[in-house]
Amino acid sequence: MEQLAPNPTKVATKWALIYVLTAIVITYIIQFSNLDPNSSVKYLSYIPFIAFLFLAQKEYKDKLGGYIKFGEAFSTGLRYGVFSGLLLGIFLYVYLAILSPDVLAKSVDAQRDAMAAKGLSSDQVDKGIEIAKKYGAIFGAFGAAIFYAILGVILGLIGAAIFKKERSPFDAEPETETTEPTV
Repeated sequence: MEQLAPNPTKVATKWALIYVLTAIVITYIIQFSNLDPNSSVKYLSYIPFIAFLFLAQKEYKDKLGGYIKFGEAFSTGLRYGVFSGLLLGIFLYVYLAILSPDVLAKSVDAQRDAMAAKGLSSDQVDKGIEIAKKYGAIFGAFGAAIFYAILGVILGLIGAAIFKKERSPFDAEPETETTEPTV
């Protein structure tokens, strides 16, 4: 039986799902603890994102027999970042639009105060708030998807540099079975 090469998409998707579930738990912990989501506590979700990206790259390296090229490690990190961003964007939209619209309302109120503090006219503030109320969940979801994809690129490059280990000509090739043995 021929042995198939490991699939980086499968590894990246697994770790992206784990990250999104972790981010959902962190989101609800922040909400139920009545912590300000705009405080520095929001950076807490970056720690598991970084850890799971590196774990995805390490798992793929292990599946390849302990050797991985820079491009393979980067590809795994990139895929993880893109999948995490897309899944988190979907969750964020559902969270802001359906599950907890009061969070979006609090954010809009904070924007109203910030716009008024900048000296904008009441018409400008009202137009901005109207747009934020109407499209805030979509902008948040789209922004998260783009941000996490870019973060995945940057951290994927760093992780690829860390985990890169190519075979030398003296290293043994991994054994692959081409035929099914008879017993």
